[in-house]
Amino acid sequence: MAEKISTLILWMVPFIFSLSFHEFAHAWAAKKFGDRTAEMMGRLSMNPVAHIDPLGTIIFPVVGFLTSIPIIGWAKPVPVNERNLKNPIRQGMWVAAAGPISNMILAVVFTGCLAVFFPSSSVSPLQSVTDIGQNNPIKMMLIFAVYLNVLLAFFNLLPMPPLDGGRVLRGLFPGLSPQLEWIERYGFFILIILLYTGVIRYLLIPAFLIVHYLLSWV
Repeated sequence: MAEKISTLILWMVPFIFSLSFHEFAHAWAAKKFGDRTAEMMGRLSMNPVAHIDPLGTIIFPVVGFLTSIPIIGWAKPVPVNERNLKNPIRQGMWVAAAGPISNMILAVVFTGCLAVFFPSSSVSPLQSVTDIGQNNPIKMMLIFAVYLNVLLAFFNLLPMPPLDGGRVLRGLFPGLSPQLEWIERYGFFILIILLYTGVIRYLLIPAFLIVHYLLSWV
């Protein structure tokens, strides 16, 4: 149990950091396009305290990790007032995309850290992360960070509201706005179904392929 708790800590650190960076990216993009709502509410910050949702960022992920129950984690959504944007649909799309893009940037950065600090190690995504980073908590944390950021990026880009991908889809195809608004009412329940039926694993296959490619550079 003690080993599982220590692994949980090594997992939670990059998880909370990555979620915070994701939300910061939304706030930063919104400000760049003219909406300072998030900034005025203290969300244009890398401080995790500004973004943590006690239930979605702490309780659900911890319970899911310790029990192996598939649970979705989340941070507090960044408020965006699209009326402050010159082109709400198009610029709103980029504000939404900023989060997943930031996670992919982090995934590349953490892969670079692995390559620099552990240049002689061989990392295979087919191995257990705990086996790869055995006796080296920093290495394990970096590997967790690569996995988490790629998965966060691809999960959030699933083309369904309330995920970022739903807003990106609306930006690409504005005519779908009414249908997407209808889907958003049931979006959370659809995600739960995808999660518990295991369908989401197939939808995230591209994410695991990207992880495989990144770790092949280490």
